[in-house]
Amino acid sequence: MSPYVIAFRPVTAADLPAIQDLQDQCFGPGRFARAAYRVREGVPLFSRHCRCASIGEEVVASLRMTPITIGGKGEALMLGPLAVTPRLAGQGIGRRLVAEALEHAEADGIRLVLLVGDLPYYGRFGFTPVPEGQIVMPGPVNPARLLALEVTEGTLAAYRGEVKGVR
Repeated sequence: MSPYVIAFRPVTAADLPAIQDLQDQCFGPGRFARAAYRVREGVPLFSRHCRCASIGEEVVASLRMTPITIGGKGEALMLGPLAVTPRLAGQGIGRRLVAEALEHAEADGIRLVLLVGDLPYYGRFGFTPVPEGQIVMPGPVNPARLLALEVTEGTLAAYRGEVKGVR
């Protein structure tokens, strides 16, 4: 773990420029073409579910959690992007942000969390592949990378259809 004191907390509006810079550094401009970004178009840049980590005034990691509907059904979030400054990658900061965000989502009555990502990383949190064709993203997505976590057990079957960001 890092020798620095890292504060984990909700994102505020004041954090947004630093988070944008961090995402630029981690992902580059090509990220905006991905289907997950289409879900986020026109949606507020952060929600009460978003988390970040900072060392002093420096934001060193961030996790966006976007309220969504799936086939018109709410009580769902889209996780991502998760960004960690490269110099601190691999130290568990991202894992802690995800764990805290999921804990807060459950306490807030969220029933399902969706993401496009790697099963080997997100599987440790309980994410599993969505049955192909059940949930539709607004653009092409590798079906093996569309993952969901049932915050409330047995809820995935109730979510079918197109994913839309809550505006």
